[in-house]
Order: sequence, then C-alpha cells, then structure tokens
Amino acid sequence: MASGGKRKRAVANEAWRRIFDFIATTADQRDRTLERLDLSPGEVRALSSLAADAGKTMQTLATEWRCDASTATWLVDRLEKRGFAARRSAPEDRRVKLVTLTALGSRTKRRLQAELYEPPPELLRLGEAELIALRDAAAHLPTGLWPAPRAAAELRRVKLKRKV
Repeated sequence: MASGGKRKRAVANEAWRRIFDFIATTADQRDRTLERLDLSPGEVRALSSLAADAGKTMQTLATEWRCDASTATWLVDRLEKRGFAARRSAPEDRRVKLVTLTALGSRTKRRLQAELYEPPPELLRLGEAELIALRDAAAHLPTGLWPAPRAAAELRRVKLKRKV
C-alpha cells in the first residue's frame, strides 16, 4: 500500500473510531426510547423491516434477520401478541403466510423512527457548517436495511429474564 493509502487508512480508522464512540456514548438516548415504547432490540429490528402494505414471508424475515425460522416465528409471535403485526394468507397461495404491520404497528414504527432519528444534544452542539459537512460526508456512505440483531441471542436473553 502506498503511503497515501496508509494515510487514508489511518484517517478512516480515526473517523470510524470517532463515529463508533459517538454512537456508543449516545446509546442512552436510544435505550430510553426503547424503554418508553417497551421494545426489545429484536422487536425494533422486526418493526423496522415490516410494512403495512407489503407482507413478507417468514422465510424472508428469517433471512433478513439472520436467524432460523423458529426465531423469526418467535419474534413475529411477540409482535402479534402486542397488536403490532398480523399474519395473513398470500393471495396466490393460502398456505404461505405474509406478515404485515397493523395500524398500531405502523404508528409505533413511525414514533420509534421519529424518536431514534432525533439528533442527540451532543450533535446539536456542532455549528451549522460542521453539521452540513458531516451530513454531506455521510451522504456518501451506503444505506439499506439495518443489520439484524442476533435474534437467537435476543431469544436467550428474554428467556433468561423470564426465569429471574
């Protein structure tokens, strides 16, 4: 790697460390949102990947959430029990069940996103020019589906919590 490449790597390492540390430092704000809405990280991920107008199969959800079918079923069961999601038959094949958000699930998802996307006070301490530069730099980073939490670990955590 040329010296320019090493320098770029060093700058990228420091930038990532600062971003990572900022995310970790401001975790309390996100945790309070989850507590207010009484949601686990797995439920947040599940709500975030579902929609009211387009159903997803359990297999699709298991793939997105990087878990086995039984864990995906467990998460959907939890959402259904709280009135956030519903299973319905696919129009082309009644044997296939599609999972969609209910009206309550859609409202909860909107509230969740509004709260999670509220900038932390530490970010608001930056000047407008710094925020614009940060926004513009971040616009070049890829976006997409949120990475799935380890759904199986979530299942174990909840089961252990119930035993206590």
